[in-house]
Amino acid sequence: MTSAAGPDEDSDRRNVSDAAGVVVLGACAAWSLISAAVHGGRPEGVLLAILAVAAGYAAGRMSGALLSVAAPCAGALAGVGLTVGVPHLSPGPQIVDPLGHAGATAAVLTLSAGAACSAAWGTAVPALRLGLRVLAAGIAVTAAVLGSTTGFVACSAVLLCSLAAGHLRRRGVGIAGLALAAASVTGLTWAVAASAVADGLAAWLEAQLTPHRVELWRDALDMAGREPALGVGPGRFGELSATAGATLPSDGKPHSAPLQQAAEQGVVGVLLLAAAFCWMLFALWRTARPTPVALTAGTALTALAAIAAVGNALSFTMVSVGAGLLAGLATARPIAGDSAQREIAARARGDRSAPDA
Repeated sequence: MTSAAGPDEDSDRRNVSDAAGVVVLGACAAWSLISAAVHGGRPEGVLLAILAVAAGYAAGRMSGALLSVAAPCAGALAGVGLTVGVPHLSPGPQIVDPLGHAGATAAVLTLSAGAACSAAWGTAVPALRLGLRVLAAGIAVTAAVLGSTTGFVACSAVLLCSLAAGHLRRRGVGIAGLALAAASVTGLTWAVAASAVADGLAAWLEAQLTPHRVELWRDALDMAGREPALGVGPGRFGELSATAGATLPSDGKPHSAPLQQAAEQGVVGVLLLAAAFCWMLFALWRTARPTPVALTAGTALTALAAIAAVGNALSFTMVSVGAGLLAGLATARPIAGDSAQREIAARARGDRSAPDA
């Protein structure tokens, strides 16, 4: 759909965000190869994740343009089906609490809830909108039934924030708030790893996260301190971590995406991971879709970033594909055949399609 600025400006905004995505993802791939070449690492996992995000984003843009409501609804149902039908999402053995499995379950269900809520804002039919929100609530209940407390909290937050997004007219404020929330969780993770948190809070957080996970984080931070520029090389954390080596068998992951990047790819790797997340928020800010759609997708992606900061969610291809798919769906421009109807519906709701300054 077009905004008041006209189709040409919409195309320019879309081209800018797409070009930024190509640059960021290309830089992520190139840096993983450089870091691997210096230290003999294995960049295949990073390259696969980048390819999964790009493929998901492209699929989301195409399907969202053709079926702006049905496509995210189908994505939400597919996410739930995968989670329920594939109970053992973790590629490695579990350590006390299933860190990888719990993170992947929470991530997929959170993205599914985000897709359902985005679809709800994309339709002008009240009964269908209510049904899609009931679906999102059902996804949150599914997370609770599966024992994923994190997933239940994240899905509930996505649903509540989506409802609140309908009353927010300046999407820039919402996008900035989401970026701040992701940065806060990452900063807290870093502080815990560096033992820079007050004793009482540190003890509580360690009890929730498990001492084993915190020790993995500290190993990652120590590696980052020894090799701040290039890191120790992609895929080498498991062989260099004393904590991971003492646990047999181990999945070789620190269970924190920012700390894994810091350990294996150095400061540049962390900055590129942050750039990838910021690119998605930037694309949502620039999209011509209604503000509630953009903010709902942004909330789900921010929740995913928080889950990935304290877990192993991004090690799962389905999570990377899902993140790209949701971003693509929320930034897709519906085909001209139904754009007029959607513009009328958006104006009736008082949504702003264009980003604010």
